Amino acid sequence: MSNIIILAGSERKDGNTDMLVDAFKKGAVKKNKVEVISVRSHDINPCIGCNSCFTRLGNACFQKDDMQIVYEKLKTADILVIASPVYFYGISAQLKAIIDRLHTPMRNEFPIKKLALILVGAATLPELFDSIKLQYKLILSFFHLEDAGMVLVQGAKDKGDVKNTDGLDRAYELGLSIE
Repeated sequence: MSNIIILAGSERKDGNTDMLVDAFKKGAVKKNKVEVISVRSHDINPCIGCNSCFTRLGNACFQKDDMQIVYEKLKTADILVIASPVYFYGISAQLKAIIDRLHTPMRNEFPIKKLALILVGAATLPELFDSIKLQYKLILSFFHLEDAGMVLVQGAKDKGDVKNTDGLDRAYELGLSIE
């Protein structure tokens, strides 16, 4: 049994990203402990690149916001799932702020061994996810993480459009496959 943390990057409640996260979670909870951290439920500032976390006690960030909650949860995670809507070929700004705040030596305390990716975008261009997939592969390589899988859904713009794809089934199956 693994401890899975899902970083859900959509501000739109019950939208396509949330539906994919819920489907993944339904499959994953059969063999794992799963917790969702939603960007809309946390107030997290962007990293300002000051690098003070490299010299502060416990590598703590000087910013006092909800990122402290995320750090504590990631200290127990075996598997991290990144879920986001795609805006201009990138993940949401709110989710990017969380990821950027992982630029801290504290990340060396995280027991994360696997990473998964769930993306949904309105466009149907074949290259819609390419830039995010490249960053994902670089992160896997740099941190020596195992790829737990990807669910990439195109053509889902309006709330609920993901129901007209096979994305929910694929998210559920990915969740079910992880242990």
